[in-house]
Amino acid sequence: MKVTVTRSGGFAGLSTRWEVRVDEQPDEDSWLLLLRDLPWDAQRQVPPQPDRYIYRIRCEPVPAARPEPREAVIPEQSLTGGWRELVDRVRHLDTTPERPTPSSRTRKRGSTGF
Repeated sequence: MKVTVTRSGGFAGLSTRWEVRVDEQPDEDSWLLLLRDLPWDAQRQVPPQPDRYIYRIRCEPVPAARPEPREAVIPEQSLTGGWRELVDRVRHLDTTPERPTPSSRTRKRGSTGF
């Protein structure tokens, strides 16, 4: 099972992605319990705020009862409890996050950016 956390937004509007293979972790059972207990289906009514991050959390597949991928999109100000724990654990284990390369952020020749 793979868990992917993508953080986007913030002041610069860049994205960073972290991934972890749960089945390769020595504490796999604690990961599975955490993933099972998260409120995947709960509606979060908090709108995003300017210059704050948005977290997209994807789990493929979710343990036992739900083999299809699960996904949640959570504004930074709502990243609490189990969601915060999950994001922190994934970020801690993936020491080489995927970030945009400089060439993917360059402007077209002659563009002023305005």
